[in-house]
Amino acid sequence: MVYITEDMVRRRAEHNECEIFSLEEVSLHQQDIERIQHIERWCRDLRILYLQNNLIPRIENVGRLKKLEYLNLALNNIEVIENLEGCESLQKLDLTVNFVGRLSSVQSLKANVHLRELFLVGNPCTEFHGYRQYVVASLPQLQYLDGTEISRSERIRSLQGLEEVKRRVQQQEEEYMRRRQKEREEQNQMDQQNQVDQLNLTDQQNQVDQLNQMDQQNQVDQQNRMDQEAEFWQTPCSFTPESRLEVHRFMQEKKKTRQRDGEKTPKTPRTLITADGRVLNVNQPKLDFLLTEDDDNNSIILDLAVFRHMDTSLIEVDVQPTYARVSVKGKIFQVVLPAEVKPDSSTAQRSQTTGHLVLTMPRAEGEINVTTRTKAVPRPLRMPQNQPGSSSDSPEDDKRRTAGPEKLEVDPSRRTSVDLANIVPRRVANAGPLETQSQTSLSGVCGGFEDDPDVPPLI
Repeated sequence: MVYITEDMVRRRAEHNECEIFSLEEVSLHQQDIERIQHIERWCRDLRILYLQNNLIPRIENVGRLKKLEYLNLALNNIEVIENLEGCESLQKLDLTVNFVGRLSSVQSLKANVHLRELFLVGNPCTEFHGYRQYVVASLPQLQYLDGTEISRSERIRSLQGLEEVKRRVQQQEEEYMRRRQKEREEQNQMDQQNQVDQLNLTDQQNQVDQLNQMDQQNQVDQQNRMDQEAEFWQTPCSFTPESRLEVHRFMQEKKKTRQRDGEKTPKTPRTLITADGRVLNVNQPKLDFLLTEDDDNNSIILDLAVFRHMDTSLIEVDVQPTYARVSVKGKIFQVVLPAEVKPDSSTAQRSQTTGHLVLTMPRAEGEINVTTRTKAVPRPLRMPQNQPGSSSDSPEDDKRRTAGPEKLEVDPSRRTSVDLANIVPRRVANAGPLETQSQTSLSGVCGGFEDDPDVPPLI
């Protein structure tokens, strides 16, 4: 059971410097509170009190709140309207989706002369025949009932035949109370049966502990919990305060079991790139951004409104040719770029005044086509023709000379460069050095040439 504590109220009084004695508004919704207490002693000046979406079964301990103007008790387990006579300034009461079946309990609100609005939508009493006419006639100070304004003509019509309406409402109340009593008895029987089943289940688990090992026990316990959960949700039941409490306790027990076993609900990973390779736009941190194109510098600029006082070490940037991704405290921001960019040339800067992150991404000039280089084949060399009548001529040379120029075949796999030593071919395969061969050729051409060994060779 959750109780209203002083620490709980002080946490809701941050705007009042955590002072609760002068507090005028407090919100205690969705706290699983099962009883109203201490409020009238701690917060005497309270004007607005929010207690919706709890497990409160009764209206109590609010009679001393003389300045209370608005009380919200929607989504609770209240069955009777009571203990509000001391709230002299009450103007609005919200009891939406409760279990008020005793419609005659609205008579207790006659003392609240300033009451202007009343909400009873979602309660069993609203299904009674003559419900609205009975409430309008019983509370002449009301101006709005369930959000609908009460006109003067409706108030006059509600007073006509009021005795008959009261008689019918009383009969329906008695029938409802008999049905509620039967539901309580059935719920008590179910609780007793559940206790017996729980004891039996405990005995079975003890036997399993003795017979099986730890891993087998865990599997059995998990299976039993799954069977119990499936049976609980599949069993039909009526919507009553008891069933609402049972659901709440079941959920709390399940939560405690998961925490004890260390089970964590796996989070579904956020899809950034689909299976077919399509990049998605994602903004998990919900930051404002501006994506522009700078035609002068041929680049794309992304201005991301990062929080001003956040440390830069909590930011990670990843620029790809078609999209940019920024991680801000683990939350992903991803945007598809309008054109391809150069990731290696992109820059990221952060403003020292605004804290904005600015990404400057140069656009790619064009597509780069990779071509295969082929090795150059050397051009064919023409063999020099030998002079007729030379002593070095051979039948093979004559045959080669008559056949015309011959092309040299070079194997590219063996040679990667031109052989400079064989650029000038020799006339004989076993001829001497190149200089001697040149001198011999010159002596044959020039008749008056004399070879003087003292003269150095020409360079």
